[in-house]
Amino acid sequence: MSFLLRRFGFYFTAFLIAISFNFMLPRLMPGDPVDALFAAAQGRMDPAQMDAVREMYGFVDGNLFEQYLAYMKSVFTLDLGPSVLMFPVSVSDVIAMALPWTMFLALGSLIVALIIGVSIGTYASYRREGLFGQVVPPVLAFISNFPYVVTALLLFYFFGLKLELLPLAYTYDPALEPGFNLEFIGSVAKHAVLPVGSMVVVGIATWVFNMRNAMINVLGEDYVTMAEAKGLSSFRVMYRYAGRNAILPVATAIAMAIGFSFAGSIMTEVVFNYQGLGNILLKGIVARDYPLIQAILLILVTAVLTANFIADLLYVWLDPRISN
Repeated sequence: MSFLLRRFGFYFTAFLIAISFNFMLPRLMPGDPVDALFAAAQGRMDPAQMDAVREMYGFVDGNLFEQYLAYMKSVFTLDLGPSVLMFPVSVSDVIAMALPWTMFLALGSLIVALIIGVSIGTYASYRREGLFGQVVPPVLAFISNFPYVVTALLLFYFFGLKLELLPLAYTYDPALEPGFNLEFIGSVAKHAVLPVGSMVVVGIATWVFNMRNAMINVLGEDYVTMAEAKGLSSFRVMYRYAGRNAILPVATAIAMAIGFSFAGSIMTEVVFNYQGLGNILLKGIVARDYPLIQAILLILVTAVLTANFIADLLYVWLDPRISN
């Protein structure tokens, strides 16, 4: 228990440092959100309205410490004020519209990459002396060095522009009314192929090598040798005996991968104009929507720290000796 409390204290401290940096960032930049909003309003706001809006954003008269306390209160109450980009819609509502699409993209690509990567890694370890085990892992390792943006642009060019097989932008066909029906679900799936595919291509090698290394360690165990001596099929030995035990170390890496998957989805969304947090973040930067930028960065930091804390919990659960 003391180990978990120490880890929680560490991650909570990291969270406070991150949100404090998040507080300082817009105040180190020229102007404030109200200046951007005033420019967008083309002079239709009088000074009294500007002062009222400035107070809503926390850019009020008073020392920096008072502003910091007001900011911390807004963070922990999730009252982040209105968005400059979509004024007067609140930042929380803007996030609520975009976050589900980012979660769908990040978690969907993670699950697909995990399933394919674990399957390939299992087979590559069992056939590591053959052509498959010698060729496929190095090729995947080479591809995994490509940044998300580069992979996304390549798929965008070949499958979208040249072959015109898949849509290039949006989360679904804008002509459709969102709803729980086959036409809408099919449109969502079709629009997700390229962004999800670009993230899977980059992320798959991680799971291949994690599973391959774990399997190589397990294949030398006595129970695997006994299963082979009984004449069981290679498929059954690989997946029922060796694979079941080798997957445990891989499971601990899933939590950490969630945070990185969110970061990757942010960049991928910009390429495909996918209506998630990455797309909103880019528009917020252009519009100098500091509250929205702060909120999205806060979500990313929280996702990474939470994922790492979950990974620590899994490590302790799988190997209690770590807590000592």
